[in-house]
Amino acid sequence: MKRLELLAPAGDFERLVTAIHFGADAVYFAGKRFGLRAFADNFDEDEIVKAVNYAHEKNVKIYITVNILAHNDDFVGLVDYLKFLDSVHVDGVIVSDFGIASLVKKYTNLELHVSTQANITNKYSAKMWVELGAKRLVLARELSLKEISEIKDAIGQDIDIECFGHGAMCISYSGRCLLSNYLTGRDSNKGACAQPCRWNYALGIKNSVDETEYYPILEDQKGTYILNSKDLCMVNHIKELVEAGITSLKIEGRMKTNYYVATVTNTYRRAIDNYYKSLEPSFDYLEELRKTSNRDFTTGFYFEGENKENLITSKQSETHKYIAVVLDSEIEGYIHVEHRNKFVIGDELEILSSNDAFNKKFVIEEILNENKEPINEVKRIKEHVYIKCPYKLNKYDILRKKEK
Repeated sequence: MKRLELLAPAGDFERLVTAIHFGADAVYFAGKRFGLRAFADNFDEDEIVKAVNYAHEKNVKIYITVNILAHNDDFVGLVDYLKFLDSVHVDGVIVSDFGIASLVKKYTNLELHVSTQANITNKYSAKMWVELGAKRLVLARELSLKEISEIKDAIGQDIDIECFGHGAMCISYSGRCLLSNYLTGRDSNKGACAQPCRWNYALGIKNSVDETEYYPILEDQKGTYILNSKDLCMVNHIKELVEAGITSLKIEGRMKTNYYVATVTNTYRRAIDNYYKSLEPSFDYLEELRKTSNRDFTTGFYFEGENKENLITSKQSETHKYIAVVLDSEIEGYIHVEHRNKFVIGDELEILSSNDAFNKKFVIEEILNENKEPINEVKRIKEHVYIKCPYKLNKYDILRKKEK
């Protein structure tokens, strides 16, 4: 049985480096076209080459999303793009459209992965995609572990099963949605989703003079979010995912921050490693995940018979703020960092690291500017400074501070 792969998102090169630093086995992202996150920075061809080379040097795989639901005009330039991806040795392309899949098989040697957008919900659909040459299936998010296991048994051990394990849940079926198109003209199936499922809705009623009166249905002080799902979170269920035959655990979040990618990837890396070493958690996984942006957590549809009445939430929060990223390891008792949010002498910072300094805390006693002169606070965007630190940190480690 294959070891469970940890697959992390990257909206740009910085987040790719962060995902790899915090333990991703593979990273997925899009080029400037043909992917479903049009508002991520994404990668041009030179950046794709740079990303593939960087990842492969670290023994990490790269999967490129080409998963739009394509219209006729979308095929212009597509074959050349696929040939380019093949030439730079991308490890797989993620598609949802039969037409695009046929071009992948006809013109390239690329490994074909089928996107969750293809809505694979049964073993017959799965076997059809395998017959067309797919090597990996990213199953619909509406499946239970029992259904996933049945699909795995039907297609055999040579085909990978990839499933989302953490992140935002689309309120529509495995991401296929027309709300954004209808309400804003932005096509969610071409990467331009306006996320109307996150909007604040109210009940509108025509009065006697044909004017609309709005009646908000409050859940909290912000209003009611009747289509806003909690975040999927399977960090406490690695064993069940593996036993169901899942070979890749996917983290959603190409639009999320560098801090989010670091926190979530680091947590799942440690959870997966602990599972294979038969070790109990050394920290509370859920508490750790709440330190970055979240909408509370759900196990989605994985467990049959669970009550789904609590799937919707209006809550979005995080308990810690991203303060700085480490540029250099320890330099004569100091760490060289780049500012992300204001910090001052006397602040207590917590370390997010892939090494043993993880979750260690220290109080800032001294800050030096680039000229090695003492200063009391850092608030200029991306300012570079030195902080006295008692721990050995690595480049790309992160400092954070608990919100008051």
